[in-house]
Amino acid sequence: MLKAFFCEFIDLFLAEVAEYLDRTSLEFVDKELFTDATAGVRREADLVAKARFKGVDSCFLIHTETQAQHQKEFPRRLFVYFARLHEQYNLPVYPIVLFSFDRPAKAQPRQYKVCFPDREVLQFNYAVIQLNRLSWRSYLSQPNPVAVALMAKMAIAKKDRAHVKLECLRLMTTLKLDPAQQHLISAFIDTYLDLTAREMEEYKRERDILSEPEQEAIMEIETSWMREGRQLGREEGRQEAMVSLLSRQLNRRLGTLEHSMLERVQALKPAQLEELSEALLDFGSVADLEQWLRTRRKARKFDAGQR
Repeated sequence: MLKAFFCEFIDLFLAEVAEYLDRTSLEFVDKELFTDATAGVRREADLVAKARFKGVDSCFLIHTETQAQHQKEFPRRLFVYFARLHEQYNLPVYPIVLFSFDRPAKAQPRQYKVCFPDREVLQFNYAVIQLNRLSWRSYLSQPNPVAVALMAKMAIAKKDRAHVKLECLRLMTTLKLDPAQQHLISAFIDTYLDLTAREMEEYKRERDILSEPEQEAIMEIETSWMREGRQLGREEGRQEAMVSLLSRQLNRRLGTLEHSMLERVQALKPAQLEELSEALLDFGSVADLEQWLRTRRKARKFDAGQR
């Protein structure tokens, strides 16, 4: 989603960068930074764009890293990525982090330091966008597809979930998006604001008091969701599709996994598969996946014991 709407992402969160960014020069480059021979995996950044400064014949990189889980060592890892990119391309690098986890809500670090008693050797600063500290209400008037999508991951009170989903879709219908772009944004919203039956009733009540043209536009999006649901089949079919997709992603990120490991992934419940789809973005080795699966197994045993 960020790659498809990268300029809009910069416009929304980094207006100062948008001022000197030559949009016509934007190109995405190879994300692979290095191979970790000890872990047997490739290390790669999430999104790296090369661009020219506006009106100047010189280039720079914009490195955007999405972080779906809280990780204590993340600032150091980001600095390593920065150093590798700077070394590989010999260009200035503008680092950005998009924190998309729900918890913790405390402000995340914006720098990485290396200090000694007598001097500060390094202070590495980076831009931080922490969605769970942003209010969705502040983005209601933003005619920007990235704002529409990411509102679904911002700080939302439980009582507002149905209203926020409706507002996301209402705002999306005002944007001039082609069908593929509209599907991308609406799928993002539907994934991260999956309403309960009670919330869905509230959503429909609010939708039904909108103007007729707004209702029709929103219901057209809902129809596309229903069509996609029929194509996937019942819940079992949806789970099979998710397992298939996650297996491909894990094999690509960590190398070919053993059959026993894939079987453990296939045994996960739908909610756990959703968690894994975000968590895998932070995996650097098979050991990370093993630890994640072990943690979920302990949680299931604890829940069973409580019952």
